[in-house]
Amino acid sequence: MRVRVDRDLCISAASCVALLPEVFELDEAGKAIIKAKDGSKTSEWTDYSKLPAEAKMVLEAARSCPTNAIIIEDDDGKQIYP
Repeated sequence: MRVRVDRDLCISAASCVALLPEVFELDEAGKAIIKAKDGSKTSEWTDYSKLPAEAKMVLEAARSCPTNAIIIEDDDGKQIYP
């Protein structure tokens, strides 16, 4: 599975950061970004294996987003959230 942040939808609510600060943070523009295990930060597609949290928790953080700005796809590229 993989996850990304749609920066056009992000309104800086930071609910993802509150639930999972080891994976999400707000950048200098106030938009959510993804933090990988290796220290890299992006809003682009990131494989779950590169994240420092369980897939279940990433999904919960995505569900907390009021604008559905966190997109999740399965291994076949099918969108599973939102």
